[in-house]
Amino acid sequence: MKTNQPIKILIVEDEMIIAANMSLQLTTLGYEVTGIMLKGEEAIMHIKQNKPDIILLDIHLQGTLDGIETAQIIQLDYNIPIIYVTANSDDAHFNKAKDTNPYGFISKPFKKQDLQRTIELAVHRFYSENQPETEFTEEEEKETLPFILSDCIFVRHQDKMVKVQIADILYIEAERNYSRIHSKNKEYLLVVTLKDLEDKLPENHFIRIHRSFIVNLSQIDEIATSHIVISKKAIPISAESKKQLLQHIQKV
Repeated sequence: MKTNQPIKILIVEDEMIIAANMSLQLTTLGYEVTGIMLKGEEAIMHIKQNKPDIILLDIHLQGTLDGIETAQIIQLDYNIPIIYVTANSDDAHFNKAKDTNPYGFISKPFKKQDLQRTIELAVHRFYSENQPETEFTEEEEKETLPFILSDCIFVRHQDKMVKVQIADILYIEAERNYSRIHSKNKEYLLVVTLKDLEDKLPENHFIRIHRSFIVNLSQIDEIATSHIVISKKAIPISAESKKQLLQHIQKV
């Protein structure tokens, strides 16, 4: 499985021609479209089976629920950025939509660039809202910190936010105030300390075994007296850390 996976986007749009065009543009931009739903009720059911990272939601939908009502129901159970898409909206609908705290509005007809920029801003805002404030130099602030979901980490890579599956991470190594993620196929340098990253990582997947290393429990190949082995990489471990590691493995 590739570690560099595209952001998943759900389209909720009752005009099929517009939805198909939007899907094509998203695909050419490198995103993955999880589905095209014509009604709000269908979108809610779809999310239960295939949770997207972002939802593009038409305000005026046919069916029992309009776009705003659909957003309100989704937000009860999920923290998914919603971007509204609309051809025209009066002040009443706009204010009602604004109350759901959307991550953006796209007006029909829209350009490919408008779609791309709105999505990138939504991803950046979602990341910002899910990370603690950290002080960095001006140069470091140009980079983007990762944000962590239950099964993946979004990191800045080649001017894009890309998804790294937690299952594919081998280990994470400290490099002063940075951390380097070693995955099966790629490496990602993050502007965050190993300690700050450790506090955010899910404990059932990761454990810190050394001041410079956090390892993925599922990737450990060998446990020796003073080190462990992951993908032919020997990583030092103290007696106390080894004891904690063995106890942690027994609980998992």
